Amino acid sequence: MQYQADVTIELKTGMLDPEGTTIERALEHLGYETNSVKTAKKYTIDLQAENIHAARETVEEMCQKLIANPIIHNYSISLRELQ
Repeated sequence: MQYQADVTIELKTGMLDPEGTTIERALEHLGYETNSVKTAKKYTIDLQAENIHAARETVEEMCQKLIANPIIHNYSISLRELQ
């Protein structure tokens, strides 16, 4: 079966996010009030797996081995079956 995984990578709480801070300051300068701005990256991965559980395990492994740095990142995975 074919699946599509959306993986969102965010910095853990307490990690410096200079890009988010810069955008937050620029928004405030433009007159927008924000509580905080944080950056994130999203990866969309198409893959084949026997079932959704196997697909999730594979994507988890990808995140742990390469996509996310567990010291500084949190990640979330959203999976759906492709027709």
